[in-house]
Amino acid sequence: MAPRKFLDNMTGQNGIVPVVVVDTAEKKTQSPSLLDADEFRRQSHQVVDLITEYYDRMGDYPVHPSVTPGFLRNLLPPDAPFRPEPDAFSSALKDVRDIILPGLTHWQSARHMAHFPASSSTIGALGEALTAGINVVPFTWAASPAATELEMLVVDWLGKALHLPESLLFAGGGGGTLLGTSCEAILCTLVAARDRKLAEIGGNRICDLVVYCSDQTHFAFRKAARIAGILRDHCRAIPTCHHNMFALPPTELQAAMQADVEAGLVPLFLCATLGTTQTTAVDPIGELCAVSAPHGVWVHVDAAYAGSALVCSEFTHVIDGVEAVDSFSMNAHKWLLANNDCCAMWVKKPRVLVAALGPEQDLILKDAASEGHNVVDYMDWTITLTRRFRALKMWLVLRCYGIQGLRNHIRNHVRMAEAFEKMVKADERFEVVTDRKFALVCFRLRSPDKFGGADKQAANQLNRRLLEEVNAATSGPYMSSANVGGMFILRCAIGSTLTEDHHVSDAWKVVQDQATIILRH
Repeated sequence: MAPRKFLDNMTGQNGIVPVVVVDTAEKKTQSPSLLDADEFRRQSHQVVDLITEYYDRMGDYPVHPSVTPGFLRNLLPPDAPFRPEPDAFSSALKDVRDIILPGLTHWQSARHMAHFPASSSTIGALGEALTAGINVVPFTWAASPAATELEMLVVDWLGKALHLPESLLFAGGGGGTLLGTSCEAILCTLVAARDRKLAEIGGNRICDLVVYCSDQTHFAFRKAARIAGILRDHCRAIPTCHHNMFALPPTELQAAMQADVEAGLVPLFLCATLGTTQTTAVDPIGELCAVSAPHGVWVHVDAAYAGSALVCSEFTHVIDGVEAVDSFSMNAHKWLLANNDCCAMWVKKPRVLVAALGPEQDLILKDAASEGHNVVDYMDWTITLTRRFRALKMWLVLRCYGIQGLRNHIRNHVRMAEAFEKMVKADERFEVVTDRKFALVCFRLRSPDKFGGADKQAANQLNRRLLEEVNAATSGPYMSSANVGGMFILRCAIGSTLTEDHHVSDAWKVVQDQATIILRH
């Protein structure tokens, strides 16, 4: 409705508001067909050609760009166009090719070895395109019945492929959903645990709740705890050490929980990790559950990276005792070819999750057709109401690659990481810092006592410089670092879909060459 002042000014003495006539030609230019099939076909071919060219030329780009903050503002106009230029889409794609791509960190590069992978596949990318084109919003069963039921099917498929216990699957009374990231999964389960505990002890005791993790747990857990209303100093980060490869020690956890109980506090939630970010440490799930059970603590397993490896039977021992956990999450977009974003979360008791995140009263979104059928409305399982149809992409990946294809993908990366580890061990100047469990190798130049220094600080400075020089080599790999147990270490994470054996051996040669140069000076 127009503002009152505007109506008053437009109204004549007889009280009649004049009709504004819009030129039909102008109206046509202002309202083009936004879902024109022919135009979509033409533009889609352009996009596919650009992506194909990008993959073909990936090796021409430095993995990490040499740009300074604000560079893009100097290359693009300060304001959006009032009207589109002729063939605006082609022009925009030219800017993507010439301006945007050179300024990106190329996560799909075969030489990207800095972070856990953002895995990509042609099926995953096409699944994303199909999802975007269909563009449904499956927040309730009624809003998109097939989308909801496909998601239920897919999380059971995936859970079985990962060798998860039946109690976490719909088939066994539990259930799962697909979210954006593990950060969401941690927050959702933490809120469910909080509300369940407060229903037992009284809502006024929220300030008594305490949550637990190791000092290697991802910051996302502490962030989720703050959002959920847990006091900052009630997040216990249990110290780890090199002796047990930085896994969370059950005895220290037990002592921390007992001390909190004696202080009148209430243990609430434990976030155990399968494959920590810094070193891929594996927390002993079964032992931790045994320690937590007497206190009624909710145990969540964050397997964001390493959860994908569970498709291979040789890794299933790392989740011994998982039958006792309350929830489990992993990012299929990290290492299981699903493309960003796709986090799978399973819970043993969905009703607890729904009680915490569902609406307090029926909404108009509920549909009579679903009454009496005990349907899943996924808006009750997540933070958001609007959701993406991620199940379509995951379903396509599972159908088109199969479990065996996914196993081959994981095993190939593990094999290449093992080869890199052997090369590091063969050079006496270097050491592998932690036991390699998956496809991450943590290494560093040895303490430089034989090269003119003796203290830990000197060793750390030496390795910082090594990392800088390795990443500065334009033809070299892009690696990252961690600081654990007071040691600065280099991280080589094998996981790009495009990485082949020669990329790994080339990366190691760059590391060796830069180390030689540094040690000469």
